[in-house]
Amino acid sequence: MTTVNTHIVRRERLIFALDVSSLDEAQALISTLGDSVEFYKLGLEVFLSGHYFDLMAELKGRGKKVFADLKLFDIPATVAAAVRQLAKHQVDFCTVHGNDSMLKAAVAAKGGMQILAVTALTSLDQGDLDDLGFKCDARTLVLSRARRALALGCDGVVSSGLEVNALREHADPRLITVCPGIRPIHNDNVQTNDDQQRIMTPFQAIRDGADYLVVGRPIRAASDPRAAAEAIQADIARALENGS
Repeated sequence: MTTVNTHIVRRERLIFALDVSSLDEAQALISTLGDSVEFYKLGLEVFLSGHYFDLMAELKGRGKKVFADLKLFDIPATVAAAVRQLAKHQVDFCTVHGNDSMLKAAVAAKGGMQILAVTALTSLDQGDLDDLGFKCDARTLVLSRARRALALGCDGVVSSGLEVNALREHADPRLITVCPGIRPIHNDNVQTNDDQQRIMTPFQAIRDGADYLVVGRPIRAASDPRAAAEAIQADIARALENGS
């Protein structure tokens, strides 16, 4: 097992992707999940619902952590302004999907928020990377972007679990690793219409050094979302215990 950061509260390692289109759906899931989830990711879909900051306030009022996954990409001054706005809402994590100047601007404006650089989307396979003009494999791209992000002052990166072992081996251990594309093997055979290409189980991702796991559809689409979340929490605990 690769060593993981031990200061993270175990039950905060699971980040639930609250990717729904209405306030009612979001509030119903938050109530259903209760204390099985302590960290929530709010992305573009819920942002466009018109209730983004209402949900942030509700989650913070419940003592939850919030990950604003908006993948900011714009001129540096606009990225900095957006980061400052998010920081006012006590956001814990924010994603930036940009070049060095955008990342530097975000870091300068972050306040107490932590900035995560997006390395390579988990929906992309090698053919997609070739089409986008990258002359390297996903592992090389992720490592390069991670090193640059940390040098620029970012707190961590978003990457597939398939690359997290290499990050732990070759990147600074201070780097926070947040891994989407997590697919548990026990999920009551739920069909999630998956578009993820580079995926991994919760147990293996934690064993390989992931700090946080982002899981959405396997919980949302389960017949019992709370039970699905607790099963992933159990996988995380088992991975940490087996590595201790």
